[in-house]
Amino acid sequence: MGKVKLLLDVIGDLRSLADSLQAVADVVAENDGSAEMTSTKELEEKARTKAAAKKNTAKKTVKAEPEEKPLTLEEVRAVLAEKSRAGHTAEVKELLNKHGADKLSEIDPSEYPALLTDAEVL
Repeated sequence: MGKVKLLLDVIGDLRSLADSLQAVADVVAENDGSAEMTSTKELEEKARTKAAAKKNTAKKTVKAEPEEKPLTLEEVRAVLAEKSRAGHTAEVKELLNKHGADKLSEIDPSEYPALLTDAEVL
């Protein structure tokens, strides 16, 4: 599931970037009506502070989701079918035998994560 983790990291980074841009826009909007100009460094610092606060809130929201949900038979079947189509049919059958079954439907769902880990090596 490394690809899913990578995609979640990218999504988090994009949200952080969007929050940073929003913070900069807010600071610029606040200073639009004021007679006194603030230095660029002060604007950047305000934007960083707001972005950091929003980023921390976003990270807490993302971490509140369950890290791993239980794998379903359909998800495992899809991965193994892809491996089989890629020419690894014999290896897939060996993996099923290694996990104690001739068919995927006979494998205990608690074995799914280990089975997928073994399948990623193919």
